[in-house]
Amino acid sequence: MRIRLGQLWWRRRWPAGAREAKLLAHFGFFAVRAAGTASAVVALSACAVGPDFHPPAAPTGAGYTPEAQPAATVSVPVAGGAAQKFVAGRDIPAEWWKVFHSKELDSLIAEALRANPSLQAAQAALWQAKENLYAAGGKLLPSVDANASATRQQFSLAEFGLPGGPETFNLYQATVNVSYAPDVFGGQRRQIEASAALAEYQRFELEATYLTLTANVVTAAVQEASLRGQIGATEDIIKAESDQLKVVRDQFEVGAATRADVLTQESEVATTQASLPPLRKQLEQQHHVLLALIGHFPNDARGDHLTLASFRLPTALPLSLPSQLVQQRPDVRAVEAQLHQASAQIGVAIAARLPQFTLTADYGTAALTTASLFTPGTMIWSLAASGTQPIFHGFTFLHQQRAAEAAFDMAQGQYRNTVLAAFQNVADVLRALQLDAATLKAQQHAVSAALATFDLSRSQYRLGAIAYLTLLNAQRSYEQARLALVQAQAARFADTAALFQALGGGWWNRIDVKPDPLSPEPQIVQAASDIVPIRHNGVQ
Repeated sequence: MRIRLGQLWWRRRWPAGAREAKLLAHFGFFAVRAAGTASAVVALSACAVGPDFHPPAAPTGAGYTPEAQPAATVSVPVAGGAAQKFVAGRDIPAEWWKVFHSKELDSLIAEALRANPSLQAAQAALWQAKENLYAAGGKLLPSVDANASATRQQFSLAEFGLPGGPETFNLYQATVNVSYAPDVFGGQRRQIEASAALAEYQRFELEATYLTLTANVVTAAVQEASLRGQIGATEDIIKAESDQLKVVRDQFEVGAATRADVLTQESEVATTQASLPPLRKQLEQQHHVLLALIGHFPNDARGDHLTLASFRLPTALPLSLPSQLVQQRPDVRAVEAQLHQASAQIGVAIAARLPQFTLTADYGTAALTTASLFTPGTMIWSLAASGTQPIFHGFTFLHQQRAAEAAFDMAQGQYRNTVLAAFQNVADVLRALQLDAATLKAQQHAVSAALATFDLSRSQYRLGAIAYLTLLNAQRSYEQARLALVQAQAARFADTAALFQALGGGWWNRIDVKPDPLSPEPQIVQAASDIVPIRHNGVQ
């Protein structure tokens, strides 16, 4: 009824011809004012409150070792004993694990990249961040909604002091609403900036997951090969001890050995045999770890039987410049993105304390019958502008800004801590490469000396020149040295994989991501089957 009375007032206040003229005049005046206001809003929107983010500069004076260039490792004439030198500034291949020249390892990693659920979850997290970024960008554009309604209402004329009984009428409306909240102080743009930083964070989290997965597969494969080598060495030792037991028994038969010597040797054989099941248990468990990494269940049978002989140790290793490390490490780049997000949130908090503006417009038609909709004389419209300035909200907005600033300081501390840990990681691996090579050399000498002593002791024992205890000590020394040699060989391959991981893994050379690592557009990592093999950039 209010609408009908309003229409009656309009018709009485303005005759037919004057109504349209007055309407056009008001509309034109409002349109001119709205255009001026919009121009002013656009001019104001050119700025955004809050700090503009600048990536932290690479640390100056940082390094990995007191020396300018770490020394090359020593060489040992055994499998996995080649000398390794460090080439400063050499680029890292994307498929860095191919430097080991192992087809079995390449197959395992390809399977892991296709089926590992952690990598798939990281891909989905990046996709979610991308869509949230696109959704946030839509807030800078006007929103347009179409509305339709149908109302049936009964009213009494007595409410308006008129005689007559109740009347019933239908009212149909169809309108289009346009609403726009101009980003005068840049709060929405800072929020979009924060969403873009979150997408960048998820991108580098994906890169970190990719790198961790490939490094874990290499480490698990090396560990499995090491356990298989230790089992082989233990089986050889059991055979040698069994042969020695036969010699002791023969000596006992002729009176050259005591019964205690026989029992002691039997105990040695039994002890070594008892060490075999735990090694086999570790091998099975390690194999299950490897199967889980490649997305398989423990009952999935594979024909891979990795041995240390199936790996080739690279002789020239890349060593990234300290100034490049912070750009190559995915964990550092991810924390940098969090720092960027915290910086943008300060601008969001500041903008929340400033005036907020909204422009709205409605245009449509209203009629008492559906047939009358969209006919002349049924058009309705409205234009409105509003602004809100927060005055007092219990200091909520002030403390939210201070909280955002504190979050930025916290992110700065986390960034510095991550950078320090990255340099520590590389330094630890470099020292491990050098010292484990020295360990392998010492173990090789120990094996050679222990074997010579053991052979000499066996010959002397057969001649009765030495006591059985001397032979037993030589035998134990050889067994320990033999197992330690296998472990030292495996450590060199594991250290090499750890160096590639510590330097970032060459993700920037992959063909399934954008070539510019600073591009704000996040990308989804493709399946390994879609990745074309790349050159090794000279890494041997």
